[in-house]
Amino acid sequence: MPDRSFLEWPFFDDSHRHLANEIRNWCQREVPKPEDSHIEQQCRTLAGSLGSAGWLRYVIPSQYGGVHDAPDVRSLCLIRETLAYHSGLAEFVFAMQGLGSGPITLFGSEALKRRYLPKIASGETIGAFAISEPEAGSDVRNIRTEGTREGDHFIVNGTKSWISNCGLADYYVTFCRCPVGEERRYAALVVDAGTPGLTIEPVQMIAAHPLGNLHFNNCHVPASALLGAEGDGLKIALATLDIFRSTVGAAAAGFARRALHEAVCFASHRQAFGQTLSEFQMIQAKLAEMALAIDASALLVYRAAWTRDVMRRPITREAAMAKLHATEEAQRVIDEAVQILGARGVVAGSITERLYRDIRSLRIYEGTSEIQKLIIAAQVLKAAGASDAG
Repeated sequence: MPDRSFLEWPFFDDSHRHLANEIRNWCQREVPKPEDSHIEQQCRTLAGSLGSAGWLRYVIPSQYGGVHDAPDVRSLCLIRETLAYHSGLAEFVFAMQGLGSGPITLFGSEALKRRYLPKIASGETIGAFAISEPEAGSDVRNIRTEGTREGDHFIVNGTKSWISNCGLADYYVTFCRCPVGEERRYAALVVDAGTPGLTIEPVQMIAAHPLGNLHFNNCHVPASALLGAEGDGLKIALATLDIFRSTVGAAAAGFARRALHEAVCFASHRQAFGQTLSEFQMIQAKLAEMALAIDASALLVYRAAWTRDVMRRPITREAAMAKLHATEEAQRVIDEAVQILGARGVVAGSITERLYRDIRSLRIYEGTSEIQKLIIAAQVLKAAGASDAG
């Protein structure tokens, strides 16, 4: 099992430590080994299991059957990290239930919250977050999908790309541009999967996750599905990502911890040249660097989460740092684990091979590593300007 001494850090209280132990024990009992076939069915089964066990209650407010009155980012991070250690697919399902419901939790009307959130918590309903487009990934201001208000409906036209849970989700929180007076602004709409004018195009990726493109062709969406006000779309997207971006780093840390565990176990038993691999200083140096990278990532992740939960302030800089460092270092840690295991590390379906596939996308979605650097630099320059002005 991985080193869990990080639970003694002052970022956590006893409820978080209890949660970490409970989710670990549940994963050991309940999470099945993932397969690369029947992915949608596996995801629905996992959503039901996560819902029945109560873990999805952490992504919605207590008023609608959740655990906390407001999102507790430390809890979300602990759950994602632990799930990632045991199953990339289980972690994916939990993450998408959070990301797909986050905009509704933060900006939805009372009717939308009561309609969707309780069933998100039970795993009966599966959500999705649709913002990326063929020409607008990290550059969200370049969104071209149009949502034009006509009476009590929005008419949506355009394409969304690389959408997780595509074809599986029961609804898609869809971001589009809309005219507000003569100004081009953005809106967020909850679009049910069966809405006429919406078609699904699956896309096969290296990691076995449901993903694809959404095509909107004169798709009529009731105005009651609007989140916030017309023109609030960008604010809604950024507020949601501000909560969930640091949890991506937590998932990366979970993948990295599992890779280190596999590397340590193998190196401790594999014999070469009359001794175990772990007795070679070169292997020891690799293991030390892997452990250092994981602890540094976890410190950044839980600093960001603690700042959001306790200080109650935006964590744009902290979350970007956590996401950037944790995902980049997890990629390196997993690569080193594969190197230590040698040919066994790339056997299809093995733990390290799955980790190798699972980690790559984390350096891209919810803002690429390059975008995180721009965000951090902007925050550093903003702070320097405020300091100079003072």
